[in-house]
Amino acid sequence: MGPETQNGDAEQSTFTNERSKWQDEEDHLPEASTPGSSDMDIRSLSSSQTEGNRSLPLPVWMRESSKSFHWRWVPLPIRHAARAVVKWSKGPDPPQIQKITPFFPFIQEAPAKFIDKHLPKRRHKAALLAFFYFCWLLTFILVLNHSAKAGNIKGYGKPASVWCGATFWNMDNECGLNGNRCRPFDNATLAFRCPANCKSLQVLEPHAVGAQQINYQPYVIGGPTASEENSTIPDTVYRGDSFICQAAIHAGLVGNDKGGCGVALLAGDQTNFTSTKRHGIQSIAFDSSFPKSFTFMSGLSSECVRDLRWPLLAVTCGFTTILSLCTTSPPVLFASIFTMLFFHVGLVSDPPNHSDYASLTSLIIGRFLPAAFVAFVIYRYSVKPQQTNLTANIERTILWLGGAWFGSLNNYTFYHLIPIQRLTPSDIQSQPGAKLALVLVVLLIFSIALGQVWYLRLEGLFRRYLAIYALFVAFLLFCVALPQLSLRIHHYFLALLLLPGTRPQTRPGLLYQGILIGLFVNGVARWGFDSIMQTTFELRGPGPFDPPLPNVTVPAVATSNITFAWSRPPQPYDGLSVLVNDVERHRWYYGEGDGPVHTFFRPDEKELEKQYFRFGYMRGSQTAKFTEAGVWGVDGSFRDIPD
Repeated sequence: MGPETQNGDAEQSTFTNERSKWQDEEDHLPEASTPGSSDMDIRSLSSSQTEGNRSLPLPVWMRESSKSFHWRWVPLPIRHAARAVVKWSKGPDPPQIQKITPFFPFIQEAPAKFIDKHLPKRRHKAALLAFFYFCWLLTFILVLNHSAKAGNIKGYGKPASVWCGATFWNMDNECGLNGNRCRPFDNATLAFRCPANCKSLQVLEPHAVGAQQINYQPYVIGGPTASEENSTIPDTVYRGDSFICQAAIHAGLVGNDKGGCGVALLAGDQTNFTSTKRHGIQSIAFDSSFPKSFTFMSGLSSECVRDLRWPLLAVTCGFTTILSLCTTSPPVLFASIFTMLFFHVGLVSDPPNHSDYASLTSLIIGRFLPAAFVAFVIYRYSVKPQQTNLTANIERTILWLGGAWFGSLNNYTFYHLIPIQRLTPSDIQSQPGAKLALVLVVLLIFSIALGQVWYLRLEGLFRRYLAIYALFVAFLLFCVALPQLSLRIHHYFLALLLLPGTRPQTRPGLLYQGILIGLFVNGVARWGFDSIMQTTFELRGPGPFDPPLPNVTVPAVATSNITFAWSRPPQPYDGLSVLVNDVERHRWYYGEGDGPVHTFFRPDEKELEKQYFRFGYMRGSQTAKFTEAGVWGVDGSFRDIPD
């Protein structure tokens, strides 16, 4: 064999080896596929197989799956961002279920383990729970019964229980012509008993006092008639429409923390009510006369029982704390705490307006039954997922139970912290500080929501809850779009909107859920399930549905008399009411009397007093909104009614 043959054999061997090598690599390659096939596989060349260590860019149709071809009009970066968001919203795989690992577990679990050790059977625990309920109920009823006793005022008998906003005179023309429905004006007494915390009550709609419009403040008109330093309780005189209990606090007869009893004496017509600040209440001045006023009697011997809401708070708070520390059962915990809080708020800390405890108890029981059904839904979808297998009993007591008490005592907590009495556009526009407070509250809720969104994503629940809250938003937008109705977000409704997002078992979630449950309890126990859709008349706020105001002219004015004329009322109104110094002095109906004109005469004894006139259309016996006051001066001049 010659050299050529050897070289040929060597070349043949090399070719065979190379072919075998390429054949082996082809055996490991995927089968050929078309761009439209679902099993398309792209294999990029390694750097050793590319010329100059450069990889060629793949076409767009190869980088995008066939399923996304119908989104080809969307720019590629946006598609990538959308895929990233969708992937993020799914959360981790597997989901990371949140669970609180208690600090010092031996200490936090000790009460529950002690009960399990000494009462291992379920019937024993049930008997202990029944005994616990009996002890709380007995203590609660005994203290409440003692607090409900009105006591006795010597010479005047048992005082009548009045609510913080009770008054001797009704608003606008509700006392009738010349105030005849609110008689007697003098020489009469009322023995009364006020509850605690009356100083915080404010009027939530404009009340006219002469030319002033009083809103979002206590309603006390008048005060000491003598000098501030030498004044005593009998020296204080208040206009008849002042809140009796707030006037008693202003005079120093009744304390705000525990309430108290007193006797009010009607003093008839009075002039020039002064403005002073006493005991935390700023009274309102009125520089003209009013037919009904009152003062208070001092030096009386009484056995008045004070408001015992604070001792009862200690009782219920103590029992709920013991239960939270000792139980590991979510249904037992929630049902017990919810019931105790509800009856404590409704009967003790923030009761609805009532005349006696029998009617109050009937009202609270009637509100509790529908509230219990809603509470079951809250437990099923929010409380149960969060409380299941939670062993950090001390942390739960501090965060969840503490938050529930904070929310349920709304009249002492949020009421003073947030200057928003009603979440309506008119209130937010007119109440001082409401806009800033609303912005801060929204930012706080938004920041809390971001944290809860993160936990929901970790548990793989973000998409589900996003759909739920999308339905909530759609429902609210639908309510806003309804004509002739205004959306009012009560705090019980706000709690229902936010509670689903507190499902994950985290320490912040415990606090948030407790506060929201407390707000729900306070809202329903105090106000009931008030409608979230209300008419403009119910809200008494300015808006496009306000009734028209009378167009009044003054054809003649002098120091002793003044004449007013007005046009015919528009439909559906048929009359007009005239208030003089906030008392109805004239009522006119179309087709009756001398026509749409009337002359008022100034009495000789009031020749040095201003007179305040306000006008409002009537429809039968119902009165629309009154104008602001026009002022008839002592010099015979008249300041026109503001537009």
